Amino acid sequence: MFSSLDKNNDGEIDAAEIQLSLRSIGVNISVEDANRILLSMDKDGTRTIDWNEWRDYFLFNSLNNMEDVARYWKHSLILDIGEQLTVPDEFSEEEKKSGYVWRQLMAGAMAGSVSRTGTAPLDRLKVFRQVHGSTHFKGNVLSSFRYMVKEGGVQSLWRGNGINVLKIAPETAIKFTAYEQIKNVMRGGNETTNLRVHERFVAGSLAGAVAQTAIYPMEVLKTRLTLRKTGQYSGIADCAKQIIQREGVTAFYKGYIPNLLGIVPYAGIDLAVYETLKFAWLNRNRGLDPGVMVLVGCGAVSSTCGQLASYPLALIRTRMQAQATEKGAPKPSMLKLFHSIVTQEGVAGLYRGISPNLLKVIPAVSMSYVVYEYTRIVLGVDIEGRKRKKGKKKDG
Repeated sequence: MFSSLDKNNDGEIDAAEIQLSLRSIGVNISVEDANRILLSMDKDGTRTIDWNEWRDYFLFNSLNNMEDVARYWKHSLILDIGEQLTVPDEFSEEEKKSGYVWRQLMAGAMAGSVSRTGTAPLDRLKVFRQVHGSTHFKGNVLSSFRYMVKEGGVQSLWRGNGINVLKIAPETAIKFTAYEQIKNVMRGGNETTNLRVHERFVAGSLAGAVAQTAIYPMEVLKTRLTLRKTGQYSGIADCAKQIIQREGVTAFYKGYIPNLLGIVPYAGIDLAVYETLKFAWLNRNRGLDPGVMVLVGCGAVSSTCGQLASYPLALIRTRMQAQATEKGAPKPSMLKLFHSIVTQEGVAGLYRGISPNLLKVIPAVSMSYVVYEYTRIVLGVDIEGRKRKKGKKKDG
């Protein structure tokens, strides 16, 4: 493998040779990405990789071909795989054709389902505080949970979780498909062109907007089911039926504009903070592999910053979704609602429910990561998973 990458046979691999080798198997990367790969392996600071550095880096990973090497680099650190909600992974044509992409997305959906279910009680508390402000919940998180348990039992803490999990699959599929189409348009049909970070941000934001538009009625249903009192709805279908009868079909797009406006600050700050933290780590620890936990940490911090920036819009969206108005009755606008919250509750009112939202970041990221990794192994998505399976066959 080392010899196949060393095109000029000088006993060293440079960034241009890495870029050329990956391009030969259909993985187009920028010079910056090639340099980041090189720096992760370059122990002596020469900006080239000799045989000893190559051997040490892949010592416990017996790789057979260039595809395995590319996948290992991608999985272990470099090519922006930070489980972003707004900017999906970059995949090669080979990975798309082999079904690898959909197995990867399935692993992400499974991880999301488990983490959402695990943190559903905190999510329900957040929605209650966003909608009711300080009228119902004046105490701490514990006393708020007691209030909910008293009203509907322990199982009431998971109200609205069913549809929250159900919407993961369509949202992921639509977002990924839209992202691929938007990228093709931005490249002008030239597959070899690499998108820069700001172009990926635009593509990711637009793909997020398309996915949100398609599944937004499920968002409204989720808010109504989360806030429901015992016996109010018998299920998802009954909730949808009652909304149509009382408020009309347009009710399924209440809060749509603040939701759409919230995508841009969330996506922009999330991506910018993630990139900044990752590059800061790589510059400080030159030649070291940051490992998955560093990337997960960067992802958690960037996601939290994105949430803080877009939270007031998310709160207004949730309040608009929760308002049950009769057909034909005037609906309060986003700006009126914003003015009313600031007047009555002050600027702090725009951040009601932020504490349970921040409390769920670490457990959600941790659960999501563990499930994601195990699902990838079961589905045979990553190299390590395939190696273990082969090992088991040999042992047998």
